[in-house]
Amino acid sequence: MRALPEGRRPWCAGAVVLAGRGPVVAAEAATGWAVRYRAYDPERDRGLDLPRDLWEPMRIGTVFDLASLTKLFTAVVTLQQVERGRLGLDDQVHTHLPDFAPGSTVRNLLTHTSGLRAELPFYERRGRAAQLALLWAESAAPAGPPGGAYHYSDLNLIALQLVLESLTGRGLDVLVREGITRPLGMASTSYGPLAPPGVAATEDQRRPWAKADRGLLRGVVHDENAWALGGVAGHAGLFATAQDLAVLCRALLGGGAYGSARILGPGAVAALLDPPGLGFAVDQPYFMGELAGRGAAGHTGFTGTSLVLDRATDTFLVLLANTVHPRRGNGGSAPRAAAATCLARAVLR
Repeated sequence: MRALPEGRRPWCAGAVVLAGRGPVVAAEAATGWAVRYRAYDPERDRGLDLPRDLWEPMRIGTVFDLASLTKLFTAVVTLQQVERGRLGLDDQVHTHLPDFAPGSTVRNLLTHTSGLRAELPFYERRGRAAQLALLWAESAAPAGPPGGAYHYSDLNLIALQLVLESLTGRGLDVLVREGITRPLGMASTSYGPLAPPGVAATEDQRRPWAKADRGLLRGVVHDENAWALGGVAGHAGLFATAQDLAVLCRALLGGGAYGSARILGPGAVAALLDPPGLGFAVDQPYFMGELAGRGAAGHTGFTGTSLVLDRATDTFLVLLANTVHPRRGNGGSAPRAAAATCLARAVLR
């Protein structure tokens, strides 16, 4: 990574990028450090380095905290239940969760049109009942009307997790493993906690910049609400490598199949990826660059992760970075967009 003057932090400590077209991985590279800092110094706005011999280089197979890329897995599992006829996109959430106020549908949750606010402080409550009481109260008095304007919210995917678990009697981690990662052979993808070796570090999580005092995190979920909910959540909590995410990309670009495994039918994949997208963002230039505009779909994650699928050119891009190591900051998505633009120009020239 290029050295910057004191007080100016790079966009990330390290990153892995993987791009492919059709069945071919066209490019993959790792740069920087999976672990470099032992703590964050707020006085000088810089990381405090570990001893140099303890820095760990980023590798192609480094495991990352996916943050909100977890939402894509929750969306896929949801469409699996829809395909099986056990769940309807226009089902009232209240039908499956009696404590959730009437109004929102499963489709509203997936399209972020439920009116629920962005998040709630589950991390301030002890016990699942007290945490869920916040969600039930929010559903009864949302910030906007169900079915109204788009308003991105972690609560949508948390509610969807509860729907899925109520419907199936199984935890979301089990549904993801049995429905996605095991059939696709994604052996490096799972909920945490994970043993630290081989995992990219995230934040020196302390107040006032964070919502909890947890110290330097590695192998445990960064998102405070996912942590408070036990590490398995619909909006965050999964860990994976770029190579594993490439398999998911190929499965979705292949109409739901990869090799001999099928996780969805083509119709369900189209429902996920067609505008406005069910769980997936569509044609967002701020992180898709010049891939946006022809129906590209994907998502970003707060820890520095992103994924883009372009069915028009049969290409995909996975960019995983630890932008929150050693502290979260608003570094923007310019590197994500630049990487996507490079891929777009390579396939369209």
